[in-house]
Amino acid sequence: MNNIKQFFIDFGNDFYRSLIYENRYQYILEGLKNTILISLLAVLIGVLLGILVALLRHRYKEKKKGKFLDILCRIYVSIIRGTPVLLQLMILYYIIFRSIDIPIVLVGMLAFGINSGAYVSEIIRAGIESVDKGQNEAARSLGLTYAKTMRYVILPQAIKNVLPALGNEFITLLKETSVAGYIGIIELTKASDIIASTTYDYFFPLILVALIYLIMTLSLSKLLENLERKLDRHA
Repeated sequence: MNNIKQFFIDFGNDFYRSLIYENRYQYILEGLKNTILISLLAVLIGVLLGILVALLRHRYKEKKKGKFLDILCRIYVSIIRGTPVLLQLMILYYIIFRSIDIPIVLVGMLAFGINSGAYVSEIIRAGIESVDKGQNEAARSLGLTYAKTMRYVILPQAIKNVLPALGNEFITLLKETSVAGYIGIIELTKASDIIASTTYDYFFPLILVALIYLIMTLSLSKLLENLERKLDRHA
């Protein structure tokens, strides 16, 4: 009994020294704030960019218009999908924005957003092609333009079809932000590293950060499942 009591006392003391003493938990809070901020803005950039790229490529495929834009989109997707996100982040920070005074968190948002856009574009493009061609023909026969057909008929169905894949991409993006610390952004993983390098105790900061990531990804998965069920009922 005394050994168990002593274990919990030592455990509490180690926890206090690692995270509470000198307000070290504030690194975790700052890291959580930056992780969520980067993820949300990167998702927004990725979705908008991904939809735009998917529509441009589909437009060229269907109407043979905008060949130059189609080539640019293909190059963008190939480069982004063919190189690591960490390398893209470092190129953006150390080369492209090297001489520009820009908030480092904004660089992270742009880097992860641009990276996500390439993957989202392929997901959306697959969703567009999964919609029955009769839907397009029916809409055009009713007098809808190509733009209105895509906006009101094809794109809503395409997004519904690929919602699980989009959800996986968003979860992957959230976890990928853990490499943002390589350019000095204090996100969750970087925050745990700062605490551990100060206290030489890796257990509490790493386990706490792992739990936070797990809670966020499980919550996002549950949210996407609920959204998918609502869309199925609506359909």
